[in-house]
Formats: sequence, C-alpha cells, structure tokens
Amino acid sequence: MNICVFLSAADLDERYTRPAREFATLLGKGGHTLVWGGSDVGLMKVVADGVQEAGGRLTGVSVQFLSAKARPGVDEMVVAKDLAERKRLLLEKADAVVVMVGGTGTLDEATEILELKKHGHTDKPVVLLNTAGFYDGLKEQFRRMEAEGFLPRPLTDLVFFAEEPVGALAYLEESRGIE
Repeated sequence: MNICVFLSAADLDERYTRPAREFATLLGKGGHTLVWGGSDVGLMKVVADGVQEAGGRLTGVSVQFLSAKARPGVDEMVVAKDLAERKRLLLEKADAVVVMVGGTGTLDEATEILELKKHGHTDKPVVLLNTAGFYDGLKEQFRRMEAEGFLPRPLTDLVFFAEEPVGALAYLEESRGIE
C-alpha cells in the first residue's frame, strides 16, 4: 500500500518522534511505501529513516522552494511547482492517508483530504494519529461540526482517530483488505 503521511518538518521532542518512528517501522516491515513531502529534516526525516531502515520504499513529493531540503537516495522523488500541485500529487500517489503532528501546512493537507471525502471525490481511508493528545481539540471540533449538522456524512466515514501507531496501521490495512 502507498501510505501518504502528512506531518511536520520541525525538529520535535521524543513524545512525538518515538511514535512517528514506531509507525514508520511498522509501515516498512509491512512492505508498504511511504509517500511524503520528501524533506530530509525534522519529523519527516525521522519517518523516512524508519521506513527505509525497516525495508519500506520512499516516494517523496517536494516543492521547488524546498527542494534543497529534499531527501537523497529515495525510490522516487517528484518536485512540484507549488504547494497546491504537491498536495494533488501526494494524494494521487496514495492509497491511504495518515495525518501526524504538524503545523498549519499539515492542517491544510488534512482538511483538504477530508473535504474531498466529504464530497465523495475520494474513498481513501484517512487516519488522524493523535500522538500525545495533540489533536484532542481538533477531534472535539470535528465532533461539534457533526453534532451541529455541518458534516453531511458521519465523522466516522471521514476519519479514524488512532491513539497509537499500531492502531493506525491496523485500520488502514483492514480498510484495504490486507491481513
């Protein structure tokens, strides 16, 4: 499976890097391909390292203004002209999406895939990995949106909230019929 991971390129502490590396190891050992923003810095590097070390493949989609930070030695690297094209390419190459901790760029990517799902333009499974309760507030906001009628589909049709990496990958594999 090609699993797109949206996540931060920032250098983060152990409470975020440990679960990210754990997920990356599971992804690589499962024979999956990481599809990610292509950067060789911060949490993006941690995940790419973990996948590669565990035998998985790497497909990066960088963007021109960040291409100097692109990871060398990957299985495939594409350089998009802008962030919109990058998001489109990431989603095109993915069978499933995992949203890890991140800032405004990660949130933008996450809401785009959820908007596409909401309108029936994709059926790719989406997991929000709620490491260290990072997305508790967003989870609550989504629940309020659902309760107050802002979502035309049940929240559970749009996104699966996983508290641990093993649950995130198990959900994706199950949703795609992989045992």
